[in-house]
Amino acid sequence: MREPVRASIRTYDTPRLQQRLAIMEMSLTGVLDSRRVLVADDDPLTSQMLAVIAKKEGYEIVSVHDGREAYRLLKSDADFKAAVINLTMPNLRGLDILRHMKTEKRLMRIPVLVVSGESGLKQMADSFAAGATMFLPKPVTQDQLQRTLRIALTSRESKRQLPRAA
Repeated sequence: MREPVRASIRTYDTPRLQQRLAIMEMSLTGVLDSRRVLVADDDPLTSQMLAVIAKKEGYEIVSVHDGREAYRLLKSDADFKAAVINLTMPNLRGLDILRHMKTEKRLMRIPVLVVSGESGLKQMADSFAAGATMFLPKPVTQDQLQRTLRIALTSRESKRQLPRAA
């Protein structure tokens, strides 16, 4: 009679397993903690100002000049620390992009700073109702943009560090 095949069970020592898990966690954190900021704006001045700010702050700007480009990019790539979106762009409005972002779980976590040449209360209210984190009316100075972006990024970090309810 043949003896049943026994699977050898390999035991892992706990410190070694913990070390491997820590290494995996650190590598995943690097992937999830993107240093990229999406800029969807057809205004080259805003994109240029953000590129200067990004260099100072250590962020990489991914810039698109059209609403449809932003939508396509977000369909395939959610690895952004924040997004700066203009309300009025060719082919697809900024509000539509923002609404789309707030319906997809992988995009919901991205804080969105809305910039607009239209600075009425209706545009502000519509932006916040669609899920914007902040609103800046144009013309925007480099200092305003830098401070607002820094606040949006900091608010995201502080939300992530809050203890979760059990």
